[in-house]
Parts: sequence; structure tokens; C-alpha cells
Amino acid sequence: MYTNGDIVVGEVIGTAILILFGAGVCAAVTLHHSKARGAGWVVIAFGWGLGVLAGAYTAAPLSGGHLNPAVTVGSAVAGGTPWSKVPVYVLAQVVGAAIGAVLAWALYYAQFAANAEEGKAQPTLGVFSTAPEIRKPVANLVTEVIATVGLVLPLLFFGENKGIGIGQVPGERAGVYGSGINVLLVALLVVGIGLSLGGPTGYAINPARDLGPRVVHALLPIPNKGSSDWGYAWIPVAGPLIGAVLSGLVHQAAF
Repeated sequence: MYTNGDIVVGEVIGTAILILFGAGVCAAVTLHHSKARGAGWVVIAFGWGLGVLAGAYTAAPLSGGHLNPAVTVGSAVAGGTPWSKVPVYVLAQVVGAAIGAVLAWALYYAQFAANAEEGKAQPTLGVFSTAPEIRKPVANLVTEVIATVGLVLPLLFFGENKGIGIGQVPGERAGVYGSGINVLLVALLVVGIGLSLGGPTGYAINPARDLGPRVVHALLPIPNKGSSDWGYAWIPVAGPLIGAVLSGLVHQAAF
């Protein structure tokens, strides 16, 4: 059983790494004077997937490496993570996501400044959080629900594979992943979700991933940054949580 202290440390660090990679690749592809500018959606999908890989492997020995309230809630519904631990996980994930967003902003500080100075400034929210290509709240919500089921349900089934995972005692399950190699499989799964399911809304599939950086975007002194779009912000929170509950229920029915 992970202690609350270990959960906080592991999830803050792991989620910060995830968002540093994820917001970092979005900044690299979109901001002026970045060497990766215009590299495209495939690069973004792989950047996020590798962020999951780095963050989850880092956090796994301490907290199991959830990095995502949807993963935590799905695991709790499925009978894995104790409900008493869910608020600890979620708070740590949101804080970690905010820290990762600040680090990405600091890393690309000069590019953010150049973006605003050239007279062709573009909104910067897309570096931090998601937005739909077509704004239809019901359709956007359904997209996030389905995409999150595409993440959480396979992950819960991966967790049924027995093996010695990161930081695990022989004979125990490696948190939500089942075995260490499954962290790599989940990272590839995230790449696949981005390539296949990410087009309509940008595949938040993680409330902390969207909410923490959106708060940071609202607070940071980014010139000409544009709106933080709080009218849309509930969808990348509610959709993944609904998808997580559905995934946990399906897992419960199957096992």
C-alpha cells in the first residue's frame, strides 16, 4: 500500500514530467523560432506518449504512476485504488501538472516572447490545454468519454497481467500496470489515441493534464496570450471522469 506522502511525491514529480514533455512538444511545434516548428501532429502524439513513459516510470516506485485522475478513478471503481486515496492522487496530479506547465513555459520563454513581438501573435492556450476543432459541447464530451475509455479500459486489463513491476515485491501486482513492461505499452497506447482519436478535441483524456496547465496559462504573464477558454474547461474534466467510471464498471463486470 502506498503511503500518502509517497503518493504526493510520486504523482507530483511524475505528472510534472508528463506535462513538461507534453506542453513542451506543443510549444516546440507551434511557437515561432522553435527548431521543431511545423513538425506536425505525429510529433505531438509521440511527445505526449514519451512523456507518459518518462513520468510513469519515474513515479511508479512511489505511487504506482497514475498521473491522471481518470486512471485513479477508474482503478478505484474497478476495486484497485482505495477510495480514501483518490483525493490525494488527484490533488497531487493537478499540482504536478501545474508545475510541469510552468517548467515548459520557462523552457520556451524566449519563444513565447517572440511569438508576441512579431505582430502575428497566435493564442498560446494550445500549448497548455486542449480545445475542440468544432465547438459542439455534446459531441466534444462524447469524444473525451470514448477516448478515455480507450485509455483506461485497456490499462485496467493490462493490470490483470501478473509480474514484477517497478518498485514491487515479487508476487505483488505493479499498481495499475500489472508489470513494468506494461508502462511502455500504455505509453504506446497514448500515442495511438493521439493519432487515431485526438483529432476532434486534442485528446485531453486526463483532467489534471488540462486543468492544471489551464490555470497556469491564466496566471502566467505571457504577452498577447489570448483567452484561457474557461467556458470549455469543464469538458476535458467531466469527459475523462465519465469515461473512467465506465471503464471501471466494465472491468468489474468482466472480472
